[in-house]
Amino acid sequence: MDLQQFLKASVTFVEQYPIPATVLLSLGTYSIAKVLYQALSVILQTFVLPGTSLKKFGAKKGAWAVVTGASDGIGKEFAFQLAKAGFNVLLVARNKQLLDSTAKEIETKYSGTSTKTYSIDFSKNDEKAYTGLIATIESLEIGVLVNNVGKSHSMPAYLVDIPQDEIADIVAINVNATMRVTNMVLPGMIQRKRGLVLNIGSFAGAVPSPMLAPYSGSKAFLATFTSALAEEMKQHNIVVEHVNTYFVVSKLSKIRKSSLFVPKPAPYVRSVLSKIGLQCGAAYSGRPNTSTPYWSHAIIDYAMTLVGSPSVFISYTHNLHRDIRRRALKKMEREAKVQ
Repeated sequence: MDLQQFLKASVTFVEQYPIPATVLLSLGTYSIAKVLYQALSVILQTFVLPGTSLKKFGAKKGAWAVVTGASDGIGKEFAFQLAKAGFNVLLVARNKQLLDSTAKEIETKYSGTSTKTYSIDFSKNDEKAYTGLIATIESLEIGVLVNNVGKSHSMPAYLVDIPQDEIADIVAINVNATMRVTNMVLPGMIQRKRGLVLNIGSFAGAVPSPMLAPYSGSKAFLATFTSALAEEMKQHNIVVEHVNTYFVVSKLSKIRKSSLFVPKPAPYVRSVLSKIGLQCGAAYSGRPNTSTPYWSHAIIDYAMTLVGSPSVFISYTHNLHRDIRRRALKKMEREAKVQ
């Protein structure tokens, strides 16, 4: 059927069946308008619109920011940029020496900023350490909490090959620590009717990731936990946001060199803090309270949602992780021979 025949058949259909034709035309128009609106939302939120000002959460008003996993990488950068924005900072992580060094750097760089540190190993179910953290938090006016601490696998592996202690650590750090620290901070935020909770997630939570199953599951939990908690906290004027993250240069990702799609911590954190309250690349995904703020990550997120077909991305990720594991094992063999 050529174009002329198609147009003639279409006109005939409209004339003979005006109501069905109107319904189909309306549905088509709605579908196209929806796609265009969502695409425009992604573009405007990612590249044009500013997010909620940090002043709403107490910046430059004596409020504190709590950052977990603050001794290195993304967490350390959050601590610095929140201090620059006008928050005092409580740095929480396992390595006390690195925490103290970071705190000193912050106070030197941003005069007038107060810092505190608290050393805790979130992989341990240490009630005494958690009790001490509660006491520290309760003494401060917390405006922002960044749940950044996280643990992944030493290398991709099938679940049956992952050591039990590694699985336990991932659940303790990525799931339990996030819930417990958030539970400590929220009462004060509710009382003050002000607060921001950022849960730093991963694309591995959006795309089930074979050979990283415990990590992937823990990050999927974070997205669901955030959506549920955000609805609870809305009545108290508290913003809870899940930050969907692709690769960033860090020890956790094991990537040392930045690229178009793998930023260094500074520009990544800057994008997060400048887009609070906007979904950016996640605006088309239908995931409430999730944001993909870094511009190249936003493009990837939007494209994946537009394409759909989750099984394709799962299969791709599986093949990618098999290759990473193969190369990691070969490297270990070479290093063993050298020794």
